[in-house]
Amino acid sequence: MPDGITEETRLIDTPEGPARVRTRLPATARGTVLLGHGAGGRADSADLARLARHLPEDGWAVVLLDQPWRVAGKKVASRPPRLDAAFVPVAAELFGGPEPLPRPFVSGGRSAGARVACRTAAVVAADLVLALSFPLHPPGAPDRSRYAELAGAVELGIPVRVVQGERDPFGTPGELTAAGLEPDLLRTVRGTHTPNAGEVLSAVREILADW
Repeated sequence: MPDGITEETRLIDTPEGPARVRTRLPATARGTVLLGHGAGGRADSADLARLARHLPEDGWAVVLLDQPWRVAGKKVASRPPRLDAAFVPVAAELFGGPEPLPRPFVSGGRSAGARVACRTAAVVAADLVLALSFPLHPPGAPDRSRYAELAGAVELGIPVRVVQGERDPFGTPGELTAAGLEPDLLRTVRGTHTPNAGEVLSAVREILADW
């Protein structure tokens, strides 16, 4: 472990059951990035794990969140309202508890986790939303757009940045801009819905450099 970086894993009670958070905290943190996982994965996916490993080198505390359904060993993700109901108290504990993590607070995640971050951005008082592999629509169903979730945070004046694989079947970068996302809010990386983890790290570092 690099000098000055501490790690902690703990459970936080939520209305949906306990959520697991794994924190990597540099000695002097410039802010905190909270990342949730997708509907089919865990918080140790390649891109999230790489962010957790390397962003503390830049001075960012990183918290990986495993939703209660995953902690309980279930194979099917909870419905969106239940994901939100678990995410909000986790953020409240991390930033309003007895030992609050430093701000600015970057609320993010990949896929379903990105949707949660967008929907809850105002409630958790996020300073920035980081949406990785945002699932604009189910594969093959572009008429079932979820763009309103992304746009909702933007319309509230909350900064949003999206990192998207160039061939993502859940929505390409071109589809996101066609839906209304401003191009300067978007970073394109190689890959599909599981994009190149190294390029995701580089894109996120570029985004966070302004914070």
